[in-house]
Amino acid sequence: MVDPNDHTVDELIEALATVDDVDELNSVLEAERAGQDRKTAREAVHKRLEVLGGGGTETDDETEGEYEETREDVGEEAEGEDLEDDEEDADEAGEADDAAEEVNEMADTRDKRHVRALNGGRYEDMWVFCETQQGELLEVSKEMLGKARELMDDYAEEYGDEERVVAFLMGDDCEGLAEECIAYGADVAVYHDDRRLKRFLHKPYTEVSAHMARGQGTVESTDWREYDEPRYVLFPATNNGRDLSAKVQAELDSGLASDCSDLFIEATKISNPVKTGEPGVKKTFERVLHMKRPDFSGFEYSTILCLDNPDRDFHPQGASVIPGSFEPMEPDYDREGLVVEHDMELDDSWFRVEITEHDTLEEGVDLTGHEVVVCLGRGIGDDPTTGMELGLELVDAFDDAVLGITRGIVTSSYQFDGHVERYAKEERQIGETGQVVAPDLYIAAGVSGAVQHKVGMDESGTIVTINTDTDARIRDFTDYFIEGDLFDVLPRLTDALESGELDLEAVADGGEN
Repeated sequence: MVDPNDHTVDELIEALATVDDVDELNSVLEAERAGQDRKTAREAVHKRLEVLGGGGTETDDETEGEYEETREDVGEEAEGEDLEDDEEDADEAGEADDAAEEVNEMADTRDKRHVRALNGGRYEDMWVFCETQQGELLEVSKEMLGKARELMDDYAEEYGDEERVVAFLMGDDCEGLAEECIAYGADVAVYHDDRRLKRFLHKPYTEVSAHMARGQGTVESTDWREYDEPRYVLFPATNNGRDLSAKVQAELDSGLASDCSDLFIEATKISNPVKTGEPGVKKTFERVLHMKRPDFSGFEYSTILCLDNPDRDFHPQGASVIPGSFEPMEPDYDREGLVVEHDMELDDSWFRVEITEHDTLEEGVDLTGHEVVVCLGRGIGDDPTTGMELGLELVDAFDDAVLGITRGIVTSSYQFDGHVERYAKEERQIGETGQVVAPDLYIAAGVSGAVQHKVGMDESGTIVTINTDTDARIRDFTDYFIEGDLFDVLPRLTDALESGELDLEAVADGGEN
């Protein structure tokens, strides 16, 4: 008989596969209960019993381990009416069995019909969702492709396996953008062209993305790959990207680390029994994507891992990436790669929501992608209009700068004159509930440094703050702290820039000036 105490859970599963006797399996189960009593081991025995038709599902109540006997097993002692040969009863019983089987199947898979291998699937490549807007790739899409290229090049060197960077995108007339993805680092670009996908819509974008990831479609659109799902997948941490990433990862039965600012791949040793299958055992997980993101305090970073359980896989390992976290690679338009048109019939019901009108945001409202960000906080409260004007003058003194604000200004009752009022709207807010920026230089004037604000700008290259309060929390994560009133300091900074007295490059590099 197989002694479960001599095996790890993984070894026990392999040993059980050779056992075809129900009585022996029940003995193994009893030995496990009397010994280590590991839940995952008990479940493994139950699953083998189910295969042999000799058992049910593991439960946590007092009847755990007991199996329901059939009339054939207990013979004359069974309670209830005698079996009838009536055809109608048989038909009704058959229909009931079919219904029960269907319910059980739905419960087991949660209607995830696409999941072909919850345990032991084949996973390859790093996929990158390349978001587009008005017929162009967003800058963050290029940034993610560059980082993915770096990661998979290192992956090939570390593991000796050549796995690819796969860009996936959708839209109206987007083949040219797919080709551009190759120039920015992708080996393969999979695109779906449909005029109805010109603007982001939850349902069709989710369905198309999941369909692509599962390798479904015509032979012509899928014969370039031979795996179940991607090993890794990246999304931009934009409004649309955050939305899509959660839906797609849920559809693929996996997890997600949101708003990440750094990524790397390496092996990890874990002792958590949920992941190893039994207490006191350490297991090494290979090729793990480490996804770093600011934690909820805003002052520390957490590393998120998407690890498999003993009896199921969590793939793809997924992350959404804060715009500005990485540098895009220089595009090489002579670079060779495979461009694949995805084939899928789109259900008309997915387009019940139709965008009939839309507004285009003014230039400059997108705060990402600029070398300098000047952010104003509640410190402008003594004279809000003048404070806003001083911030705008400093922005104008730079070659590539933009003005942002804190939530404190958005929610305040400040009265602004008409010519600057539009700069006090929510669309310029920086922080956890606003935009996330990472410029080379971040200047915060009159900003206290709330946790929610820190999350939105902590990845900036050099942070300069201006505040009358030397105990302001923002000082804890500032490179240069200027004690003073922004109404005095901002004009002096502007004058110094315009006269050339201030060496901006030295400040941005953190050097002396």
